[in-house]
Amino acid sequence: MSVEWYVRLEQGRVGTPGAAVLNALAEALRLTADEGRHLHLLARPESRREDPCDAPGRSESGSPVRASLLQLLDGIPLFPAYLTDHRLDVLAHNPAAQALFGPGFGTGRADNTARMLFLDPASRAGQLDWQRVARETVGHLRAGHARHPGDPRLAALVAELRGNSAEFDTWWSDHTVLERSAGSKRVRHPEAGELRLHYDILSTGPASDHLLFTVTPADRATEHALRRLVAAHTSRTAGTAVHPITAA
Repeated sequence: MSVEWYVRLEQGRVGTPGAAVLNALAEALRLTADEGRHLHLLARPESRREDPCDAPGRSESGSPVRASLLQLLDGIPLFPAYLTDHRLDVLAHNPAAQALFGPGFGTGRADNTARMLFLDPASRAGQLDWQRVARETVGHLRAGHARHPGDPRLAALVAELRGNSAEFDTWWSDHTVLERSAGSKRVRHPEAGELRLHYDILSTGPASDHLLFTVTPADRATEHALRRLVAAHTSRTAGTAVHPITAA
C-alpha cells in the first residue's frame, strides 16, 4: 500500500477497498478491534445488515422484546438486569434495576441510560467513575450510529445530548468507537452508600441489537448492601414483576 494510493483513498479518488485492504489499513493505523469494525462499516456500507428500525414509518418501539428474555429478567430477582437497544433506550428491566437506579428507571427522562448519565444531575452525581463510564457510553453510541446511520431516533438523541452536554459534544467529535462487553464502576446510592459493581453486556443474538445488561457486586460488602437494597424495594413494591417497556 503506497503513500500515494493512501492519499487517493482519503480523498475518495479510488474505488471501495476490499476487506483485506481495510484489515491491512486497520493494522497499519493500530486501530482497536472496535475501531476496525467501524472502519469496515464506514468504507463498505453494504456490509451493514438491513435493519427495520432505520426504515421510514417504523414504529417507535422498534423490534419487540422476545418473551424468553422477559422470562430471563424475571428469573434474576437479586441482581439488577435490563434490556436496551442500540440507542440505549431501556426496553425492559427487573425490579432490582429500579432498586439500584431509582423508581423512575425506564420511564420519562430515565428511559435512556445515556440521557440519564449526561442530563440527569442525580444520576451523574451517583457515578463515582462518571468520566470513564460516560466516555465509554459515547463510544458505544458511536458504534450504534455506524450500524444504523439512517435511524432518526438515534440522530435525535445524539442532537439532544450534543446540545445539552459540552462533554458529550466534545467526545462525540472525537469519533471514538467502543463496544463494551464488561466492566466495573463505583456508584453512590442514597440508601445503600458506595457500591462497587461489575457489569456485563450480552448480545441477545446476531440478528438483534437488543443488549442484556447485568449488574453484580464486586465485593462482599456490596453484595450485602445490594441484597438489603433489593429486599427493601421488594417489600415496598410487593408483586412487581419484570417491567417491559416495549410490547413482547
